[in-house]
Amino acid sequence: MKRKTKEMEQRCASQVAFLLNDGDICVPGYTSLDRNPEILTACRRIAELIGSMTIHLMANTENGDIRVVNELSRVIDIDPMPTMTRSTWMQAIIMTMLLYGKGNAIVVPHTHQGYLESLEPIAAGRVQLNPVGTSYRDYQVLIDGVAKKPGSLLHFVYNPDKTYLWKGAGVTISLMDVATNLKQAAATQKAFMGSEYKPSIIVKVDALTDEFSSPAGRQKLIDSYIKPQTPGQPWIIPAEQFSVEQVKPLTLADLAINDSVEIDKRTVAAVLGVPPFLLGVGGYDRMAWNSFVQNTIRPLAVSIAQEMTKKLILSPKMYLRFNVRSLMDFDLNSLYAVYGGLSDKGIVTGNELREIMGMPPHDGLDELRILENYIPVDRIGDQKKLEQGGE
Repeated sequence: MKRKTKEMEQRCASQVAFLLNDGDICVPGYTSLDRNPEILTACRRIAELIGSMTIHLMANTENGDIRVVNELSRVIDIDPMPTMTRSTWMQAIIMTMLLYGKGNAIVVPHTHQGYLESLEPIAAGRVQLNPVGTSYRDYQVLIDGVAKKPGSLLHFVYNPDKTYLWKGAGVTISLMDVATNLKQAAATQKAFMGSEYKPSIIVKVDALTDEFSSPAGRQKLIDSYIKPQTPGQPWIIPAEQFSVEQVKPLTLADLAINDSVEIDKRTVAAVLGVPPFLLGVGGYDRMAWNSFVQNTIRPLAVSIAQEMTKKLILSPKMYLRFNVRSLMDFDLNSLYAVYGGLSDKGIVTGNELREIMGMPPHDGLDELRILENYIPVDRIGDQKKLEQGGE
């Protein structure tokens, strides 16, 4: 460690610095969130999970909502963009909304003869969101400098701005300081691990001896006395000329780097709503995972589905819905205990149960069946075993 000079202080103004031996480690005071591994990992996992869910086109009926399969549902759920898969398409939207677009993602619908043809996601660098005059309600979207009306676009918003409520604010302010701390910790760790000044053994010699006053002479000393011919062989050195001391080098634990990094990772996880174990802190927890799906993934999926329903679906009886249940972590025993009981009560068919268990359908299992004992109380005397004279 050494004291900073005036020139170094000026160069590191508005920066964080850590001095190690004869070098300094400075990182900028502002760190782009998309260049932080922890923040990028958390956002990437959210994007991957939402991209893996199917999007159902639902219709209201007198007996409840049912799934509709047609050309519109195929464009939205399977082929929204000719040059991208549905998963990649949705991941691009989520990453733009969370990171690159600072809470905003724009998608342009393309139609042909009145039919939806594709949904083109626009990179954040091509988009500008500007209020119209002094109005806080109206705004226009500029794509490559060309003005578009918001009603003709899909505008996905994350964390509405406190002034312009139609605009997303993202998480830039919340995670700015944390990102800087994590970048500084990584730079410090890299410099520390790459430093050559951390010997575990110091050998004192008579420096007045010409033989040991030059690098070649010191290397000769190491080869002759210190470096053994056989691993584990003891050293044999002249007692009058040498003094050997073992020292404990400085470790990252002494700098408390690991503790501060863990705290910052937990902060990132809390702000983005992901379990800490996704960032390498702690072990896997099924309850934490299911809570993450319900409290983080589901609200994002609902907001996206609402915007798509509002702009793409003309029928008032139809809407879009993500299959969030597919992300829940349930073991086979739990699934069978729940849906097997529903099958016995005539609530789900055998093939619906097989689909949930990951099995192909089977002939003759499309009817609702019920065990004989599950009958209304007022018909308790109609059981076959009683009609046959049983007790």
